Amino acid sequence: MADDDYSAITASQAKLLFADWKTAPAIVLAVSGGPDSIALMWLAARWRRALTRGPRLIAATVDHGLRPEAAREAREVKKLAKNLDLPHRTLRWQGAKPNTGVPAAARAARYRLLAQTAKASGATHILTAHTRDDQAETLLMRMLRGSGIAGLAAMARQSERDGVWLARPLLDVPKSQLVATLNKARIVFADDPTNHDTNYTRPRLRALMPALAEEGGDARNLVRLASRLARANAALDVLVDGAERYLALRDRNDAARFGFDASAFAGLPEEIRLRLLMRAIDRIGHEGPAELGKAEALLAVLDAAVPEGEGKLKQTLAGAVISLIRGRIHVEPAPPRRRGPG
Repeated sequence: MADDDYSAITASQAKLLFADWKTAPAIVLAVSGGPDSIALMWLAARWRRALTRGPRLIAATVDHGLRPEAAREAREVKKLAKNLDLPHRTLRWQGAKPNTGVPAAARAARYRLLAQTAKASGATHILTAHTRDDQAETLLMRMLRGSGIAGLAAMARQSERDGVWLARPLLDVPKSQLVATLNKARIVFADDPTNHDTNYTRPRLRALMPALAEEGGDARNLVRLASRLARANAALDVLVDGAERYLALRDRNDAARFGFDASAFAGLPEEIRLRLLMRAIDRIGHEGPAELGKAEALLAVLDAAVPEGEGKLKQTLAGAVISLIRGRIHVEPAPPRRRGPG
C-alpha cells in the first residue's frame, strides 16, 4: 500500500467524498459499528456541520439477531450518533432465519430494512461504507463464480434499489485509511467476528489478499480492473439500446408482448443478442432477473433453431415464455405457476 493509505482523511477530502449528495433532502447512514461504517458516520457528520444547508442525516443500525453482541454494538453506535447530534434507528430482522445462505439472506434483509427507514424518513439516499478493499473482494468472488462483464464491474458508486438510491462514497478509499481516521479522532469501534470466520467466502478471500498482492493483484489493481470493466459494460448497454431501437423490440399488436425479427436478431454480436434477450425477459417475466447461465443456454438453443427458418421453439425462463414462430422470436408473460395442494 502507498503511504497515504494509512493517513487520516482530512476535512477537505471528506468534502469531496460527499459532494455528490449535498442537495439530497435526507440521507440514511448504514452504520454497523465496525470501523468502516463508524468512519462513514463520523466523516458525514463533520461534513454536514460545515455546510450552511445540507441534508438531514439519520444513522441506522441493523441487528440481524444472529450474534448476541449485536444489540450491544447497536447501543454503542446510538451513543456515538447522539454525540454527533444525529438521530439513530436500530432496525431488527424479525422472524425465522434460514439454515443456509445466511450472508445473502442477511444482506437482503439489511437493504430492505434500510430502504423502509429511508422512505419513512423522507430520505432519497442510503450511504454504505463499502471500501476499496470490499470492491476488490467482490470482484474476486464474482470472477470465481464465472460472472459476466456486468457482474465483474462489481459495485457501482451509486445505484437504485427498492425505490431509493444506494450510494457508496468510500468505494475508492482503503480500509486502512478509515482506521487511521478513527484512531486520530480517538473513536472506538467494534470488530465483527464474522469478518474473520472462514466458514464464509469473503473472509477466506480476504486471507488470500497478501499473497495476491505480492503477484500484483493488490486491491488497487483489482479495483482498477473493475472500473475498466464497468466502463466496457456501460458501452455495451449503449449498443444494446441502439440494437433495441433497430429491432423495434415492442410488438405493435400487443403492448404486453415483445418480439424480434429472428434473422435480424441473429445478425447481431452474441453479447448484444444475449443482453437483448435478458432485457426482454426481465421486463416481461415475473420471476426475474434471468440468470446469466440459463439465458446463455436459451440463446444457444435459439441460435440453433433460427437457421431452420420454420423451426419452432417454446421455453420458459424467469416467468417469461420465449417462442420462435414463423421467423419471429416472441417474449411474453408465463402463466402463473400452479400451487400444490395444502
